[in-house]
Amino acid sequence: MKEKDTRMKNKTRKLEHWQVVTLLLMLYDFTAVALSYCLALWIRFDCKFSRIETRYLQAYGKSILIYGLFCVVVFWFLRLYKSIWRFASYSELLRVVVATLITGSVYIIGISTCVGRMPVSYYLIGIAIQFCLTLGIRFSYRFVLLLRGRTNKGADEKKVMLIGAGAAGQMIFRDIRSARETNEKVACFIDDNPNKWGRYIDNVPVFGGRDRILEAVDKFGITKIYVAIPSAAPEDKRDILRVCNETSCELLNLPGMYQLYTGEVTVSKMKTVQIEDLLGRDPIRPDMEEVFDYIRGKVVLITGVGSIGSELARQIVSHQPKHLILFDVYENNAYDIQLELKKKYPELKLDTLIGSVRDSRKMFQVFEKYRPEIVYHAAAHKHVPLMEDSPCESIKNNAMGTYKTAYAAMAHGCKRFVLISTDKAVNPTNIMGASKRLCEMVIQAFDAKIKAGKAYEIPQLFTHGMKEVITSPEIVEALKTTQTEFVAVRFGNVLGSNGSVIPLFKKQIEAGGPVTVTHPDIIRYFMTIPEAVSLVLLAGTYAKGGEIFVLDMGEPVKIDTLARNMIRLSGFTPDVDIKLTYTGLRPGEKLFEEKLMAEEGLKKTENDLIHIGCPIPFDVDTFLRQLDGLMEVAYKNKENIRDTVQKMVSTYRPV
Repeated sequence: MKEKDTRMKNKTRKLEHWQVVTLLLMLYDFTAVALSYCLALWIRFDCKFSRIETRYLQAYGKSILIYGLFCVVVFWFLRLYKSIWRFASYSELLRVVVATLITGSVYIIGISTCVGRMPVSYYLIGIAIQFCLTLGIRFSYRFVLLLRGRTNKGADEKKVMLIGAGAAGQMIFRDIRSARETNEKVACFIDDNPNKWGRYIDNVPVFGGRDRILEAVDKFGITKIYVAIPSAAPEDKRDILRVCNETSCELLNLPGMYQLYTGEVTVSKMKTVQIEDLLGRDPIRPDMEEVFDYIRGKVVLITGVGSIGSELARQIVSHQPKHLILFDVYENNAYDIQLELKKKYPELKLDTLIGSVRDSRKMFQVFEKYRPEIVYHAAAHKHVPLMEDSPCESIKNNAMGTYKTAYAAMAHGCKRFVLISTDKAVNPTNIMGASKRLCEMVIQAFDAKIKAGKAYEIPQLFTHGMKEVITSPEIVEALKTTQTEFVAVRFGNVLGSNGSVIPLFKKQIEAGGPVTVTHPDIIRYFMTIPEAVSLVLLAGTYAKGGEIFVLDMGEPVKIDTLARNMIRLSGFTPDVDIKLTYTGLRPGEKLFEEKLMAEEGLKKTENDLIHIGCPIPFDVDTFLRQLDGLMEVAYKNKENIRDTVQKMVSTYRPV
């Protein structure tokens, strides 16, 4: 209650303040109007009151009171008492001009009709003085604030460089000059337009193009850079950002043209440059019309609703599925995305289930009840070092969980099963990557058996090694005619995921360092989560069964460079303000990730960003028999699990 009373008092106090300001301004305008025409008479008669004829003085006296009140009314209707004059611009100037012309015209007609003729120069001089006094008091307020803002900026002010001398740059420039809360001064502009080089904007030079950024930083002592080129091409903006990141300056970026157009952009709303801007490629924006046609009206199941699974759910619901089922063993992830989707899509038919893909009975129950037509299998353990310490868990969850989920899908007539794989499955050096390669081999084995018409020969792996048959005769019969299409989509690291280095680096920088990098030469492929998911959905529409789709993620990024850029973007100098330390490669970690094994070829698809790796041949029957033994080893938590996996995955080379 006390807080509420305080808010009401503050609101009342603020309202009373503006009421006083408005009344004072009305009184001023009335006085200014009276004074304007008094001075007009005085000036008309050679600045001597003794020469003014009595009839003119009488006409002035009879009319000025009514005219003054009329002016105040007109000013009110033209909102001259409602403007915030600190931000006055052309609009306010135009309204003062219109108000002066309206009131002046009415005064001329009124006094000529009702009182008597006055000298023509009296009207002209009076209108001119009235305009100057009316406008002067309003714009002088803005001028005083501007002058005060400049005066308050001391000797320790930050020197700012503005990249972009167009409309956006000039808007930010004006905001910096008028802002009292910032201690900044624009020292120079940078613009690629040579016609602007060597010229000045409000006494600030346009120093040159992007090739002179480093020179300008040294010459002017720049400590902060604003990038105000919202309409620039992505490659141009990226090149400029790369140059800026060679400096130790704090770097901020203009959000975009929409915010600029709507007037939402101020210095306070400039955003820190996003790390996505530095990945070396344009944002991926695939045409999702095919996905819409493919998903619309379908029952869709997503297993695992972490970073990728949650984004799959967000994008799938926008394509109008008939029914969406979310399945995860972790209730927090499931609950968060459930709340988000229900709030945004209240009409969505959504079921959120808790369970493990390791549980055959549970998976059979889910498929029996909901009959999903499309499955996106994202449930997996992904953290490389943790899985090195718990290798059996990686096999149980990733390889066996995929097998059991895929088997349930096949047995219940699912049309398509899409496995979310990883580039760590290529020539794996860790158990997590090897387990994901086993997942790829599982879906390839299932596909081969289906195409051969022998899906019924695929053995069922029983939950926790229990030798009890839970497959009904109807299911066995269904396996003889099943047409499920099994595919995998392989990509690298995604920005912002739980296991990504980006959140880790941000936390380390916020804590003052050090930022830890395993090796100075380690590189990785990166993609944003929405980009990866869009291509996963699109690749799913191309599936015919058995494919391993490989996403083009552009050029790999050096993790050391990524860390140093993030430090600079946070306003610090690497190795000076924030230290970098190299911890050494972790168990199972590679210096670089590969998207394809040497044995795999590469075929094109309709989309240049999606390719198909030709399958590596292996004996399907032998592989399926070995899986039963692998499951036994995993569930008994035997230490020789890596040896067993290596016999099944020929490209696995533990380190």
